[in-house]
Amino acid sequence: MSGEYKPSGSVSLSVDQVVALHEKLRTMRHDVNGRLQKILAAAELMRLRPNTAAEWRKMLQEEPHKAAESIAEFSREFEAIFGLKRD
Repeated sequence: MSGEYKPSGSVSLSVDQVVALHEKLRTMRHDVNGRLQKILAAAELMRLRPNTAAEWRKMLQEEPHKAAESIAEFSREFEAIFGLKRD
């Protein structure tokens, strides 16, 4: 990503907005951590039972993309809340 993000003006948030943003952050962290745990579990199962590798391969290919999308969704909401625009 190139370019700097700057707010379009002064930003202030209410307590409710801060709480809502924190909840979105918690949700994103939980989602990403869960996906990473699935990846680790699948890798361990593949190591212990190589004959099951084909069953886990598709999930291993999908989970990183899903985690990245969860982070991107939070980032979009964060940028919108703070009025951040790329120069």
